[in-house]
Amino acid sequence: MLKYILKRLGLAFIILIGASILIYMLSMLMPADFIDTQTAAALQSGAMTMDDVMRLKELYGLADKSFGGIMKSYFSWLKSALSGDLGFSFLYQKPVTKVLSEYIWLSFMIAFISYILEIAIGIPMGIKASVNQYSAYDYTVSVFAMMGTALPSFFLSALLLNVFAIKLRIFPLQGLTTATKIFDKNAYIQIFLDKAWHLVLPITVLTLLNAGYIMKFTRTNMLEVLNSDYIRTARAKGLSEKTVTYKHAFRNTMIPLVTTLSGMIPGLFGGAMITETVFAIPGIGYMALRATLQGDIPFIMGYNMFLAVLTVLGMLISDLMYMVVDPRVKLS
Repeated sequence: MLKYILKRLGLAFIILIGASILIYMLSMLMPADFIDTQTAAALQSGAMTMDDVMRLKELYGLADKSFGGIMKSYFSWLKSALSGDLGFSFLYQKPVTKVLSEYIWLSFMIAFISYILEIAIGIPMGIKASVNQYSAYDYTVSVFAMMGTALPSFFLSALLLNVFAIKLRIFPLQGLTTATKIFDKNAYIQIFLDKAWHLVLPITVLTLLNAGYIMKFTRTNMLEVLNSDYIRTARAKGLSEKTVTYKHAFRNTMIPLVTTLSGMIPGLFGGAMITETVFAIPGIGYMALRATLQGDIPFIMGYNMFLAVLTVLGMLISDLMYMVVDPRVKLS
C-alpha cells in the first residue's frame, strides 16, 4: 500500500504542476487585472495617465502579458510557492497564507455542520425510499430531492431570505453579527448565539442543496443491492426485513457511499462562494470571489492551488476508503 500511495502522490504532484500553469495563465489573461480595476476611475478623471498605470503594473509584475513574460513570472511564483510563500494579496494587503488561515475556519464550520446534516438526512431518506420503492413516500422524497439538486444556490438563498428574513422576520437578513446590538466583551454566550442565529439560513441552503444528492445516490445503490440474488436468499431464509436491509444490503451500499462522502471532505475547506456572498458571510468563498473580481492574482493562485491540493488528497482518501469498508479490495 505504501508503494501505491507514493505512486499516487507522485502523479498528484504532476497534476498540480499542470493545474498551476493553467490557472496562472488564465489569471494573467483576465480582461482586467488588479491595477486596471483600481485605476479605472483615476484614468477616466485624468488624475492618472497610462504611463502611470504601466509603471504600477511593472511594480506589481503585471505588465508583461506575453507567453514568455507569463511563464517567467509563473516560475518565480512557483519557486516561492514550493517554499511555502503563496505571495502577498493585492486586495487584502496581507500574505495569502494569512488571509486563508483567517477566513477558512468559518467556512469550514458552516460546511462541516451542513455535511453532517446532509448525511443524517440523506442516507436514512434514501434507504427508506429504496425499501418502499414506487410508494407515495418514494415519489414525494424523490421529487423534493430533485428540486433541491436542481435549484441554483443563489435562487434558494434569495427565496429563504425573502420568506424568513424579510417577510416573517425570523432570521437576520445578512452578515455574521447584529449591527444594532452591542455585546459586552465577556458575553461569549450571547455573541456565540447571535452568530449561530445568523448562520442558520446559510447552513439550511447548503444542506438542502446536497442532501437530495446523497438521498438519490443512496436510493440508487440500495435498489441495485436489494435486487441481488443473495438478498433474495436472505429473505427466503426467514430473516427480518430490518436485518436484510441494514445488515446485508446497506453494508454493501456503504462501499460506493463512503468513498463518495470521503471525496466530499476536501470541499469543506473551499467555502460556498455564492451562498456566502448572498448572505454576506465573511468566509473564504466570499473573500475569494472579491479577490477574483478585483483581479488579485496572488490570492486567486493561492486559493485555487489550495483547492487543487485538497481535491487530489480527497481522491486519494476515496481510494483508501475502498479498502477500509471492503477488506477484499487490495491496492497495488
